[in-house]
This record gives sequence, C-alpha cells and structure tokens, in this order.
Amino acid sequence: MNRVVFNERYFRKISGTEKEKYLDSIVTSLNDERNDSVSRDLYLKAGEEYYYLNNIRKSFTSSQIALNLSREAKDSSRIAKSLYFIGDCYENSQKDSAYYYYLQAQKIYTLINDYEKLGRMHFNKAYVLFYDGNFVECEIELTKGLNYLKNSDNEKLLYSCNTLMGNCLEKLFMYEQALKYHQYALGNLKEMKKNNLDSDEVNNFNVSSVINICNLYDLKGEYSKSIKELNAVLTKDLKKKWPRLYANVLSNLAYSKMKNKEYKNVEFMFLESLRIVDSLDYRSDAIYKKIYLGEFYLAQKDTLMSLKTLKEAYRSAVEMKNTNEILRTLRLLTKIDNRKKVFYANRYIDMIDSINSIRSKISNKYARIEYETITVEDENKILTKKNFYILIFSFAAFLILLSIFGFVYLKYKNKELKFVKQQQNDSDEIYQLLSEQNEIINKAKEEEKNKIARELHDGVMNKLYGVRMNLGFFNTKLDDKSIEKRKEYILELQNIENEIRTISHDLSRDSFLEGSDFNTLLSNLIANQKGLSRARFKYIIEENFDWEQVQNIYKINVYRIIQEAVLNIHKYSRALNAEVKIQLSEDKILKLSILDDGIGFDINTVKKGIGLSNIKERANSLKGNLDILSGIGKGTEIIVMFDITR
Repeated sequence: MNRVVFNERYFRKISGTEKEKYLDSIVTSLNDERNDSVSRDLYLKAGEEYYYLNNIRKSFTSSQIALNLSREAKDSSRIAKSLYFIGDCYENSQKDSAYYYYLQAQKIYTLINDYEKLGRMHFNKAYVLFYDGNFVECEIELTKGLNYLKNSDNEKLLYSCNTLMGNCLEKLFMYEQALKYHQYALGNLKEMKKNNLDSDEVNNFNVSSVINICNLYDLKGEYSKSIKELNAVLTKDLKKKWPRLYANVLSNLAYSKMKNKEYKNVEFMFLESLRIVDSLDYRSDAIYKKIYLGEFYLAQKDTLMSLKTLKEAYRSAVEMKNTNEILRTLRLLTKIDNRKKVFYANRYIDMIDSINSIRSKISNKYARIEYETITVEDENKILTKKNFYILIFSFAAFLILLSIFGFVYLKYKNKELKFVKQQQNDSDEIYQLLSEQNEIINKAKEEEKNKIARELHDGVMNKLYGVRMNLGFFNTKLDDKSIEKRKEYILELQNIENEIRTISHDLSRDSFLEGSDFNTLLSNLIANQKGLSRARFKYIIEENFDWEQVQNIYKINVYRIIQEAVLNIHKYSRALNAEVKIQLSEDKILKLSILDDGIGFDINTVKKGIGLSNIKERANSLKGNLDILSGIGKGTEIIVMFDITR
C-alpha cells in the first residue's frame, strides 16, 4: 500500500476550501498508517496548514494527535513541535494556556539544545505577555530569546523579536532604546533582501517598521521626522497591493501633520483612510482613525464635528470591547462635552479601576505557571528517584536472600551425603549428627532471618527515611540545579523582569515584580559579586521596606542601574569596599545610593562610558534625578532618586 504524502505544489495552487478538504483526506488516511516519523510529520503539517486557514479546531486536533503519537514514540523534537502548535491554537483565546504549552515546548528544546526553537518559544511567550499588558516580563523573555538567536541566520524571526522589543520598550517609556531595536529590525530586513526573500513581504515589513519608528517620533514630539519617513513609503504601489497598510500610513501621516500644525489636506487624508478601511471592513482600524479625525476637528475648534466623530468612535470601541480606544475617547470626550463631562469622567474612572483590578489578578499568572510547572517536575523527579531506589534495594535484598538460601541448601545437601555414608557405621551416630545438623540449620536460618531483618531496618528503612527527608528538603530549599533554574526565571521575564514578577509576576510572581521576592533578588545580586574582584559589597535597605508600594517599572530600572554600577566598580574602581543602599522618604522619594572607596575619577574630564549613559537614560526615562559624586582618590557615589507617586 502506498504511503500518504503531502503534495506541496498542488496544495499551493488550490483554493482555501479545497485546501481544507485536501487536508481532511490526508488526516483520514493517516488513521490506517503506522506510527512513524512520516505520519507524525504529516499530522504536524496538517495542524500547521489548518492554522493558516484559520480552522483552529482542526489545527488543535491534528497537533494533539501528533503529540500523543510523538510521546508514544518518545520523539522529543516532535513532542516539542506539537506543544508549540497547540500553544498557537490557544494564543488568541486562552493566553495562559498558550503560555503553558510554549513553556513545555521550551523545556524540551532546552534539553535537545535547539537554540533557534528556544528563541522562538521565548518570542511566543513574550508575544502573549505583551498583549496581556505584562511589558516588564515581555522584555525579559525577549532578552532571553535574542540571546539564543544571536548566532541565528533566521532574519525573519530576528526581525519579529526586535520589532516586538521596540514596541515593548515603547510601552515602558524607554523611547531611545525602543528606537534602537526598531533600527535593528530594519537591519534584519536588509539581510532578508540580500537573501532574496519575498520582496513583497519584505516591503510589507519595512512599512510596518517605518510606522513603528514614526510612532516613536510622534511620542517624542519630532513630527517633522515622522512626516518625512511616512511620505517616503506612501506610494501608489502600496495603495494597490496593500490598501490597509496604505490607509494606516496615510492616517498616521495626517496625524503627524496635524500635530505639527500643518493642516492642509489633513481632513481629506483622514477621510480617505477611513473610506479605505471601511471598504475593507477593518472596524478596529476605523476606530483610531476616527479618534485622530476627532482630534483634528478639535484642533480646528470645530467642537460639534469633533464631538460627533468621537462619539462614533466611542460607540464602535464599546461594541468591539477595545479597551484602549474606549479610554482614549472617554478622555477626549471629557474635555469637550461639557454637558456629559461628569458622565464620561466617571465612566473613565470606573474602567481604569476595573482594568487595575483585572491586572492585579492576572499580573502574576504567568510566573505562577512557570513555578507550578517546575514544582510538579521536581516532585516527579523525586518520586521517580524514590521508586528507583526502592526497586534497587528490593532487588538487592531478594538476591541476598536467594544467595543465603542457596548457600544453606548446598551446605545442607553436602552434609546429608556425609550422613548417608556414615549411616552404615553407626545409626545412633547418624541420628546424633542429623540432630546436630538440624540445629545448625535452624540456627543458620535464624541468623539469616536476623541478618535480613537488620538489612531491611538499617538499610532499606534508612534509605527510605533519607529519601523522605530529601523530599522535605526540596520542599523548603533549592538544590544547585533548582537555584540555577530559579536564577534564570528571575533574570528572564525579569531576571525576564522577572521576568516575570518574572516567570511575573507572582511570577507568580516575577522576582522583578513582588516585594519580598524582589528584595531577595537584590540581596542575591549583591551576594553574587563575591570573588569577582577585590571589592566587598554590602547591601543596606531600610527595615520593613515594602516593595509592594513600588511600581514594577521602578523595580526593573533599580535592578538594572545596580547591575551597571556594580559592573563599573569591578572594572574601574579598584575599590576594597562598596555599598548599595535603598531608602524611602515619607514623601515617597525612593533613594538608591551606590558608593565605593576606589580610585574615583574627575567628573569634568573623564568621558562617560556606556554604563553611566545607561544609568542616566534609565533615570531620565522615569523623570528621576541622578547625581554622581567622585574625585581622584575619593571614591565614587552614584545617587538616583525617583518619585514613586508619579
């Protein structure tokens, strides 16, 4: 019987409906095939193509079958791929489930050292975190992913990672860093062009990157730069091939011109972009374009048209449950609709409270998923090890017992032969010998029983007790491997901000995100400096300092600033003693001090390196104050102060 095959060339030529029927026929035929790599690959191929056809149910079913068959065959690479595909099926409906399956796939790819797939899994987890609003953990996952992909030639995946990192950093108000990663993404596009990849796809990516970069220019108030970049990609070819993308560029260009007070043709551009997306039935795109148009009318002091347009946008946003656009329209309506100002303001406050409530419940669920997964795996390892020891000890005891009885039996038979030979001489003597031998045998049996009992008590029971104690130990402490794993989650997410806060976050909370866990993270960071240089580090924090009252964005920046400063101390200071001190004033000013007794430097003459520049940029991004006190031979003190009530 001929094997089932997938005809790629034929599949690409047929329509969407025919493609689904073709996939159905393949999946049906596979029911009669044996479980080998060919069958498993075909199930995975079907799952992938169903997904592209937006038939998530069939994609999930095929991927689940592939997973079951791969587990039966102990096929690690295809187990991981099946988990990855199942995660994709959950991505738009149940983000926590998608995150769980990506995490399972990641663990297997780690074992088989598939760095590119590991990078992909970290990207997928970051994508889930980004669209759930967990931007700090998203940054941590992307950092891990890009680290795995640093030697990869998969420019398309690198482009996706760099683009998402840029968008993530934008949400964290780190605009310069965000711009840097979008520039990296453009570099990936250049490599894709060199490799003769699909020119239409590359051009599509290029326009998307330009839009992302221009959004940053707008946020920084550099509207003229945005206008120049957007004009360059607003072509007839773009309008013909990708009308939706053309409409987005057109509306963004109109918005930048409006902000730059260049009002000529702006209304027409907004209306034209609206007409295009309405004709394509992209309702979500129409909402934000109407908001832009409403802002334009407001800038033109046409309050009636502004109010009318914004109300339309508000109704559409409510209908589509688009939270961001609802909040944006409510904020604008509160400013211009005096009659219903209180209504819109109360609605805005209610939504903010609801969002905060929901975020407080889910902010650590991803870290909790990672933690619970690790806990279950550790428990399974302990139970497996325990069962293995029980089996070994039982088998050893059985062999000892069998050997003892075999030895006694042989010894008895030898004696019996001697008794038979002596029987002819003296029956009384034979009887006496038999009696003595029976006594010896009984004594030997008793001794062996006692010996076995001692072995069971002193050996097996003690080993079982030791295993139980180890289980208790793992429940309260971490071994080296677990500590290493704990360090990775903390640093990834946030290190993974998290991380998750990290892995979150609670994870679940990501170490970057929860009070005592974050304090422990800082303590470990300082403690781990021992031996890296001559400097002895000391960590000081006010008693009862509550990290819960500090927002996540301040935590991750405090952590990164300490990292940069500590690295500088190791590299340049020649210090013997260093101190990291954290204080919180009554008016909620967080003060971070990092000082050393090293050689110091002249602030006015020494060129600031990348470390101090990064510290300054992080302080500025949160409107903090940075002071650097140093002099030749006087050591160095870095003081950063944040107002955490902002």
